[in-house]
Amino acid sequence: MDTLWERYQHMAAVERSTTRLTLDLWHPNCWAIEATGQTGGGVLAHAIYNSPRADGDNPTTVQGLFTAFGDTEHEVEQLLDAIEASEHAGELSQLQERFGRERSVPGNVVREFFLEYDPDDMVCPTLLEYGFVHSAPVRIEDGREEWQVCFVDDRSEIETALDGVREQAGAEVAIDSITTGESGGLTPRDQRLDTLTVQQRQVFERAREMGYYEWPRAASTRELAAEFDVSKTTLLEHLRKAEAKLLDP
Repeated sequence: MDTLWERYQHMAAVERSTTRLTLDLWHPNCWAIEATGQTGGGVLAHAIYNSPRADGDNPTTVQGLFTAFGDTEHEVEQLLDAIEASEHAGELSQLQERFGRERSVPGNVVREFFLEYDPDDMVCPTLLEYGFVHSAPVRIEDGREEWQVCFVDDRSEIETALDGVREQAGAEVAIDSITTGESGGLTPRDQRLDTLTVQQRQVFERAREMGYYEWPRAASTRELAAEFDVSKTTLLEHLRKAEAKLLDP
């Protein structure tokens, strides 16, 4: 049997090698995506609860704890009305007092609520199935979800896993940022490269290979755009975002 110290060392090694990602995600049949796409404000998803049925079957609905936030009372009221009007939302119960410990929530006005909804509309089980474990409350604004996740498999498998999520959940998923727990052994340059999305890094590295940053330039933005089959505007957007992350002190 492993000693406590050996188990601690193993857990520390796993933590150091963990890949952390911020995902920008859209999926169908989501009341929060639907409501925040129609109104201002946003939603934080904290926890999901369910009660086992007496017959042993899976519950037909689940209860979630959420926070609605916005700049004004009117904005939050509009958001809650849009949630209740969604065909994908069940009974909504606002809480009179804050639930549990104090949280850091954006916006000037905050309302916590429980909501009943269909577990089949959740994307979390699909993310878990493909190795993505969420590590912070999910933030939903402007019809999109922001997921802070850890990837439990090898980093090289991330794109394959994301393709599985996209296909199974009918989802749109992009990587906003990606870092590895082993950053302590990386050079400052590699740590900065680690903050780029997959697409930003691919475009930046290809631009360097083709001589885009040489003087005089050996490749034009038009040629780079053709390499990735995107518009010149899209290509420049990826490059500028990459450059901003790499040059930011």
